Amino acid sequence: MSRLLGIDLGTKRIGLAIAEPNALRARPLATLSRGRSLAADAETLGRVAGANGIGELVVGLPLDMAGGEGPAALAAREWAIAIADATGLPVTLRDERLSSHVAEGRVGPAKRGPSGGPPGPARRAANRARIDREAARVILEDELAARELGSPGERITPDPLPERPAPGASIESGTLARPPTRSGGHAHGAPPRAGTGPDPHEDTA
Repeated sequence: MSRLLGIDLGTKRIGLAIAEPNALRARPLATLSRGRSLAADAETLGRVAGANGIGELVVGLPLDMAGGEGPAALAAREWAIAIADATGLPVTLRDERLSSHVAEGRVGPAKRGPSGGPPGPARRAANRARIDREAARVILEDELAARELGSPGERITPDPLPERPAPGASIESGTLARPPTRSGGHAHGAPPRAGTGPDPHEDTA
């Protein structure tokens, strides 16, 4: 069975986490910068998927606190549908309410400067990147826990195109050409837990 890739989608960055099949724990993987286009995001994720044996993506859906879908959630849903079509990988949407808050609590604030002063831009950026991939870990572990309870997230199946590029191959366009195909569960099958440049920032822990 293939691994799962958790994704915390932001406007500037994408946090990633990875889990083995049938596992309950995930680990932070990397933080990527968003590409200039959806095609660029899909190509990057295709390379990550190919290099790590990924067979499914789990994307956080930023619902509002009442469980509704505002502009941010709708944008994330459209992105996830298009990524599924572009990469050929199934995508599961997972309610990510409070994931960033939980991640910030786990990671903590940025370290202070060498002289004890406020953290500089580099330290703040590194801390933010670490929080992003920790949030992806929370999203993925929430989905794994929900599946144990028989309540998986909303599944998006990629459009079965006859000549789909292999993961990691160049993708020329990333337009959404069809409505979503969904099955199995819903985007918020389990309640949120109260405790989640250009080059990837790898975790060594």
